[in-house]
Amino acid sequence: MAPKSSNFSKEEELLLQDFGRDLTRKSSLIFYMHAIVVSALPLWLFNRIHQMELTEHAILFAIGTLVSTYLVASAYKNNKFQLKHKVAQKRSDGVAAEINSQMAENDSKKVSKKEKDERILWRKNEVAEAESMQLAVVYSNSVFLILLILLSFFFFKSYSPMINYIISMIGASGITALLSTSSKN
Repeated sequence: MAPKSSNFSKEEELLLQDFGRDLTRKSSLIFYMHAIVVSALPLWLFNRIHQMELTEHAILFAIGTLVSTYLVASAYKNNKFQLKHKVAQKRSDGVAAEINSQMAENDSKKVSKKEKDERILWRKNEVAEAESMQLAVVYSNSVFLILLILLSFFFFKSYSPMINYIISMIGASGITALLSTSSKN
């Protein structure tokens, strides 16, 4: 890892951080909260449909849910990173028009071109951050739940419920995380 350079201003460092792969604490918390909910949903499926008792298999359910939570959260992170740049490019014109209209209302003659461009860049980053987080959660949850249903009800339906749970949960969350690492240009 390259040492940090002090040649950047505080605003430039924040901007570089915004377009990096690292998540803020807020984003990470949101991702893990969504991931724990979507990873706990199959507990109902295996309890009610596959007739697995929660108390008998509590340790297995806890481990499966935690592993699945980690893998699904990493899928969220990967998908968010890939989607953020695409969203930023697509929303660029709309954000620029929004900022220009706001500045026209607030007498833009007092604002320099550089400051105007910085405001557009900051707003574009805000929009891309929020939209890419939402899209990453929806996309990853859809993939995970579809894979889980397919694995549980079609591919491993003849296996014992415990083996079905292990393979279905780890398989669905693992494939979801794996699919999130692919890059399509």
